Amino acid sequence: MAIERHLYSDLPIPPGEYFAEVLKEKGISQAEIARRMGRPAQAINEIIRGEKAITPETALQLERTIGVPAHIWTGLEARYRLIKARRLEMKQLQKDLPFLKHIPHENLARVGFIKKTRNKLGKIRELHRFFGVSALSNMADVKAYAPAFRLARRRNASPYALVAWLKCAGILAYKTPTKPFIKESLRSCIPKIRKLTLKPPAVFEPKVKKILADCGVVLVFMPHFPKTYAHGAAFWIAQEKAVIVISIRGSWADIFWFSLFHELAHILLHKKHQIFIDDAEVSTGMQNLEEEANSYAAEQLIPRHAYQRFVSLSSFSAESTRAFSNQVGIAPGIVVGRLQHDGLLRQNSRLNTLRERLKWNLDN
Repeated sequence: MAIERHLYSDLPIPPGEYFAEVLKEKGISQAEIARRMGRPAQAINEIIRGEKAITPETALQLERTIGVPAHIWTGLEARYRLIKARRLEMKQLQKDLPFLKHIPHENLARVGFIKKTRNKLGKIRELHRFFGVSALSNMADVKAYAPAFRLARRRNASPYALVAWLKCAGILAYKTPTKPFIKESLRSCIPKIRKLTLKPPAVFEPKVKKILADCGVVLVFMPHFPKTYAHGAAFWIAQEKAVIVISIRGSWADIFWFSLFHELAHILLHKKHQIFIDDAEVSTGMQNLEEEANSYAAEQLIPRHAYQRFVSLSSFSAESTRAFSNQVGIAPGIVVGRLQHDGLLRQNSRLNTLRERLKWNLDN
């Protein structure tokens, strides 16, 4: 019955306690069993106190010397170590509870990346699995997560929310088949993508995704997570597979298209090992690259010389704006957005009626 008590107890009882009971029942001292096993007496004492593990070799010696099968000893030892490990794990889970207020676990559950649970420790376990860490405090030291932590230091953003947002996009991108990335193919497709600014989301969304996938780029529309403040991001998940993720926190079409072309610039112009997370501010140390991406997006959407001629007229009516947008083949709302960005139109201008709000299909 002693074996049963040790086998099924939820307490971390060292197998040495059962060892001591068997020795007592058989009237064998620790010194005697040490001599029978050819082991130092100190080693036997350490096993009994739970300081030294019963190895398979020791289990076989005990089977021969006191008649208890080796599998009993290894089973008791394994259970003892597992129960101890679970107790240590429980302490670690408790330590991670403060991180819950920084991580958008409800958003992750809503989009299906973690299981929904009300149990706080269950949430921590799900987050460990999702982020691939044994403790949430380890995230700050993970190389792949470093860009999110750097960006978050500049403002009241949550690096954990940013990492979660990017990781969701990466998971979706891994599942999306693409052709191998070819830069010239992507460059040649820019005019096709630009023409789609004239179409509604139901038309342009699948077409843009198909065009980019054929060039080796996955486009992911990712719902906004609280405290990310990111408009978009660009990164690589393989040498021949790039990812562009666009936040759908806003609905203005001109902001969407500028963000998309900005991220395309990062893919076309900048190094593959870099991760670009773009928000309303320019990242310290990345200013030249961000300005280059901004210039590329502005030029591709509205060619500079044509825009300068239009601006020189200094008369921006709905009619002239539509005429200019037809001339350059771009949605009129993008022209209005550009004029507002450049301070040539008020944000509450009557021309805002030309700016389109998009209704997104969240099915990636």
